Amino acid sequence: MTECDYHTAAISQELPPGQKLSYQSFPMKSQPNITGLILAGGAGRRVGLRDKGLILWRGKPLIAHVCDRLKPQIGELLISCNRNFFQYQEFAARTVADNRRGFQGPLAGLEAASAYIQSELLVVVSCDMPHLPPDLVMRLVSPLAPGSTDSPEICYAHDGIRAQYLCAVIKRDCLSTLSNFLDGGHRAVRNWYQSHHSIAVDFSDRRLSFRNYNKFG
Repeated sequence: MTECDYHTAAISQELPPGQKLSYQSFPMKSQPNITGLILAGGAGRRVGLRDKGLILWRGKPLIAHVCDRLKPQIGELLISCNRNFFQYQEFAARTVADNRRGFQGPLAGLEAASAYIQSELLVVVSCDMPHLPPDLVMRLVSPLAPGSTDSPEICYAHDGIRAQYLCAVIKRDCLSTLSNFLDGGHRAVRNWYQSHHSIAVDFSDRRLSFRNYNKFG
């Protein structure tokens, strides 16, 4: 593994027409009834086909930083990966490989993991965001609280500039539509979200928390 620099992607992306940001701030609190899934199964095309989750940053693999941020906020943790399984097993009790060949994207990892999700809610994050907010889960699930005026099925983070589709809470029932979506040749996370009732949650005060690793420095 090689120590590398960390870069920020700042790509403007508008919300769907009529979509408003949902915002509420909470202190960090463990949610034992929520499963966390870290997506680390990509081909690493932007990093020379390296396994991105195992790239060293500040002396530790990126996956270690993400685990440190996410584990205190959830109950069970799963890691979606397609190689280096023994290394990833150091960070989670269960690792899950895609059922589909050829690195078909984050939704393929989510599809494979769906068989192991027992909780009603699943929190999904990418393996290359070592600064995830300590209140990420609490804020994502807040629109799902009893008595909420809305009834979303998926809540994803929005940093004020772009939607962070790989930082989201998803109701388990939604996962049943993944296979048909992928079988139809679709791969975009955004489009699958749009096939469900999804909303953006405002994290504009934590914009830097969503910096992700893009390329070698």
